Amino acid sequence: MIKLAIDAMGGDLGSKIVVDAVLNYLKEHDDVSFYVVGKKEELTELENKATIIDARDVMEMEDGALSILRKKETSMNKAIELVADNVCDGIVSCGSTGAFLTLATLKVKLIPGVKRAALGTFMPTLVDGHFTLILDCGASNENNAEQLVQFAEIGECVYRSVYNKNDVDVYLLSNGAEEHKGCPEGKEAYQILKNKEYSWFKGNIEAKECLNGTVDVLATGGYAGNVLLKSIEGTAMMMSSILKESLYMSLRTKIGAKIAYPALKNLKRRIDPSKGGGACLMGINKVCVKAHGNANARAFQTAIEYAISMINSPMIASLKEKYGTKN
Repeated sequence: MIKLAIDAMGGDLGSKIVVDAVLNYLKEHDDVSFYVVGKKEELTELENKATIIDARDVMEMEDGALSILRKKETSMNKAIELVADNVCDGIVSCGSTGAFLTLATLKVKLIPGVKRAALGTFMPTLVDGHFTLILDCGASNENNAEQLVQFAEIGECVYRSVYNKNDVDVYLLSNGAEEHKGCPEGKEAYQILKNKEYSWFKGNIEAKECLNGTVDVLATGGYAGNVLLKSIEGTAMMMSSILKESLYMSLRTKIGAKIAYPALKNLKRRIDPSKGGGACLMGINKVCVKAHGNANARAFQTAIEYAISMINSPMIASLKEKYGTKN
């Protein structure tokens, strides 16, 4: 049985949404043993359903590197230690991204050969059932060319192992498809990838085309990747709100909405932001999933499902094999 550590504190909406997410998951599944870390008085509904570990402190968004390491009693620190000590197979947290990256890197540790972990998330595309893996989408604000190259390599390996696809198409995010376009580190990464003669490297691609269904992996620096991800989510929410407002503006449009209900339901299914599973720190020895800071119960449950799917996938084993790690 999979053992999953849950950091119940640090999210914008408190531990209640975490409790609801775990309970909702357990209603339908019995394949996971949860270790939930947080204030025990806020987790009473999980008694006899999960292992509850009391933690009185929370990692704040503004905590620096030294503060992160000193705060031993935070829920995030204790949850990550469960993974580092091999008590749990993975972790889900919606706390500080910086703290999560720091603790996962120092305690769970990078796979030998990996220079820096990247947050990777699978985004739905115009082709139903096809997903684009975007990495890095926010683990770092600054990346050099060598890191961008490795993000592309990690992405290709992960996508191939998760989807059992041999002909993975990998692109670099840029402001133009031409070889000379892009930021300095992006242009340097392009040349490195080109010189390595990877058959899977397809060149640059613009943001407007990255979800057209032809891109398997989109490699980018963490700053640009995070801006892209939040722009996509914001646009989806804006379009959903505008559509809803337009459909209920008059009797005629309400009747039209009734007729179009199946199509609208399908649209919601494909673009609903609450179904985003967060992002996995790829390049770490265990599965570490960062859920959105403002995740509701449904979104956190999806992050749990994402973590479990990554644990069940050959992702970690494939990356270790790629970089020559035997165990």
